[in-house]
Amino acid sequence: MEAGLLSIRDDVFRRNPGEVEFHQAVTEVFESLELVTQKHPHYAEAAILQRICEPERQIIFRVPWVNDAGEIQINRGFRVEFNSALGPFKGGLRFHPSVYLGIVKFLGFEQIFKNALTGMPIGGGKGGSDFDPRGKSDGEVMRFCQSFMTELYRHIGEYTDVPAGDIGVGGREIGYLFGQYKRITNRYESGVLTGKGIGWGGSLVRPEATGYGTVLFAQEMLKTRGQTFEGQRVIVSGAGNVAINAIEKAQSFGATVLTASDSSGYIVDEAGIDVELLRQIKEVERGRVADYAQRRGSSVSYVDGGSVWDVDGAVALPCATQNELDEDAAIRLVKNGLVAVAEGANMPSTSGAVAVFQDAGVLFGPGKAANAGGVATSALEMQQNASRDAWSFDYTEKRLTEIMVGIHDRCAATAEEYGQPGNYVVGANISGFVQVADAMLAQGLI
Repeated sequence: MEAGLLSIRDDVFRRNPGEVEFHQAVTEVFESLELVTQKHPHYAEAAILQRICEPERQIIFRVPWVNDAGEIQINRGFRVEFNSALGPFKGGLRFHPSVYLGIVKFLGFEQIFKNALTGMPIGGGKGGSDFDPRGKSDGEVMRFCQSFMTELYRHIGEYTDVPAGDIGVGGREIGYLFGQYKRITNRYESGVLTGKGIGWGGSLVRPEATGYGTVLFAQEMLKTRGQTFEGQRVIVSGAGNVAINAIEKAQSFGATVLTASDSSGYIVDEAGIDVELLRQIKEVERGRVADYAQRRGSSVSYVDGGSVWDVDGAVALPCATQNELDEDAAIRLVKNGLVAVAEGANMPSTSGAVAVFQDAGVLFGPGKAANAGGVATSALEMQQNASRDAWSFDYTEKRLTEIMVGIHDRCAATAEEYGQPGNYVVGANISGFVQVADAMLAQGLI
């Protein structure tokens, strides 16, 4: 990294102490931008880099609620509205004990470039809480969501900031949040949240979109090597919404998906994951992957703890959480014949892992490109809400496919333009950055 970029990055670190995930995300982007600042010095002259690293607004608030035992609980809520140069802030809400300001800023910073890559008119933001919905009753989740929205509602709106779901925030939580927003504002403002139920303003394909999009992006990468998913052994981490739908889509393309995982361990199913059984256990029963192993039969082995990346496969789809795939795991995967990685989660590969993949010539699709299908379909949901329309599953999936192919081609073309052919990290970072930077310049000092 050249001295000017390094100085700006170090100043970001100084101004945001202890936020290691945010530091990691900033470093990852800055490492791609030397090529841009050399070619376009006017970005540096207008302090675009300094401005893009500083959120437009950071909101932290108390969330009091009462559990089923009548005890008062206190959590902390966050919304970081990072950049609105391209449109209203757009990004999910994460409810998980690990959530703190640094996590939210990392996610929001990534969201700026991810949203730009979709070509849709949406800016970047993110939010959440350290509330853990696991093990809570529906009543407890409802009371928490109502308290959370009682503060958040004043900061969001279809032309201002449009949250969606993320880890710990699914259809149930979005429903409770939307109900409270409607109750407080006395407005049926469908476009204020995405990920809604199909019967009340939601979009078909939205639940599947992130997982489907990750596989669609991986398929386009494979095509550059004359390959497809047909006959490939695929390793997937996670067993949530993204992972399950990635498994489904990959298997529809002829792959055999061998694995799924959760915080307790992972399963290996040599016959290929039974998607419907996994969906029943994880989404309906809220069970564990160990339950899948017990009910699936002899084709499955369950590993308590350990790393899913010990399993060999040609394609890896990390769909769980940030920094789950480290340098040692990447080395093992490469030795076992890995061809491609597409990130279904946000920054699941450490910087060391990414370097291993790139040095080995493995196709690597970073999350800001490969998992952009979710937010792209959220933007399609916003379009339907604005026009009071509802599209068919096939039409919406067609639009999603077009967007993901476009993201792939844009990343590939940008990497080629800047002398880094095949480097999707450089392509994604530069393409997203230039689009946002040009909009910021056009709009003056914002």
